[in-house]
Order: sequence, then structure tokens, then C-alpha cells
Amino acid sequence: MKEIRFEEAIKRLEEIVNRLEAGDIPLDDSIKLFEEGVKLYQICLKRLDEAEKKVEILLKYKNGIRLLKPFELKESE
Repeated sequence: MKEIRFEEAIKRLEEIVNRLEAGDIPLDDSIKLFEEGVKLYQICLKRLDEAEKKVEILLKYKNGIRLLKPFELKESE
């Protein structure tokens, strides 16, 4: 799979979920879509992990001590 932006991966993943939920495609096509969805899911998880690590680096104090706080989304986000 070619390099894909996080936002593009999420959008395509949503399209796949919608098509699979509709249930109006043949089984073989459903399996192919599911496989693509799993790959996109893994890409998204990897990108989120990379972003989390970058945030941790940015939270590093000047004296070299890291302030490691878990990144938490508010309920409204």
C-alpha cells in the first residue's frame, strides 16, 4: 500500500465500514475490503503512536527531564 496520510486513511476506512455495513456486496469483495480496512487500521495506529511519541519529546524539559503525561482527549473531542 502506498504512503497515505492519516486523514485519507480514516476517510477510506469509514467508506469501507459503510460498504461492509450495507451488506450488498459479494463475499469475495467483502473480504478484500475487510483486508484493506485492517491494513488502514494498522497504518492509523502506527501514525497515532508516532504522534504520541513526538508529543512526549516536545514535553521534554530544558534540563533533560521528561514530563510524561498521557495524552487524553476530552469527552467532547
